[in-house]
Amino acid sequence: MSFKLLYTGLIGSLLMHVAVTQSSEQHPSLLTWKCTTSGGCVQQNTSVVLDKDSKYAQGGAGSRTAADYAAMGVSTSDDAVTMYHYVKSGNTLNPASPRIYLLDSNGEYVMMKLLNQELSVDVDYSAVPCGENGAFYLSEMKADGGGSSGGAAAGQGYCDAQCQGYCCNEMDILEANARATALTPHPCNGNNCDKAGCGYNPYASGQRNLWATGGTVDTTKPFTVVTQFVGSGTLTQIKRIYIQNGRQTNGGTLSSCNDGQGGLAGMGQALGRGMVLAMSIWNDAAQQMAWLDSGNNGPCTIQESTPANIQAQHPDTHVVFSNIRWGDIGSTTKS
Repeated sequence: MSFKLLYTGLIGSLLMHVAVTQSSEQHPSLLTWKCTTSGGCVQQNTSVVLDKDSKYAQGGAGSRTAADYAAMGVSTSDDAVTMYHYVKSGNTLNPASPRIYLLDSNGEYVMMKLLNQELSVDVDYSAVPCGENGAFYLSEMKADGGGSSGGAAAGQGYCDAQCQGYCCNEMDILEANARATALTPHPCNGNNCDKAGCGYNPYASGQRNLWATGGTVDTTKPFTVVTQFVGSGTLTQIKRIYIQNGRQTNGGTLSSCNDGQGGLAGMGQALGRGMVLAMSIWNDAAQQMAWLDSGNNGPCTIQESTPANIQAQHPDTHVVFSNIRWGDIGSTTKS
């Protein structure tokens, strides 16, 4: 049986949602909105691109097809993107663990300028178990991908505060599964990055039922996550709000960060310049994601959080991000 036949349904869906860019790569379309208080939300002609290093894609970066996105567990439908960690190919379950970025209509990364702005997204973490991380975050990548072959349209130019690729500011909006979450700025001062970050984890702060299966924010069902970057000229606070079934819940506020690597002010400067939206799903063979969801950070155990256990017990693990909107504070969730 050919590879294409294994993914006929998914590929068919992808081919219906392909955005045209200057690259030969078939970027799956993903509707997003940019909002203002005065003008409401305006639909953007955006799409997603796989990171250049996508192991199970057969095509090279810059020339990938719908089959390559399917092989990496990525599909879009209107305003929703779904990412599977594991993808079946014949009798093999490949740990695809995709990472994708948001592209504009010109084939460059969307530069979200979020100082004194907000970013909202609808999420479904119901199929993301202990030890898994459905990440939705910002990286100060270059709009054109940094001049590498194919540029942004080929998924080039990744960077983060762990200095993968190179060192740059990173704002983790959501690192999460169904049992725990963290909101973490990682500012950098040159190549000196705050790798640990100054995150807010509600479970670690004592709010152990705020984000939980059956909790105040019930992670077995979809909900909206709003992150506000408050400050005119200088970032002073990062606020989190959850909305589920019409009910709004305060998700916490960050008012300080480690000043040695730039602190909140440095993070705000990066947000003012513009940052790139990245999305991924992954697990952690080294630490079993304990820094996110076990011990004081969450209710999970190391044993259930190993990649081997996740693959055996949760081969269908996936995350869905949808209805991505950014703009003036208070504008993205107006009816």
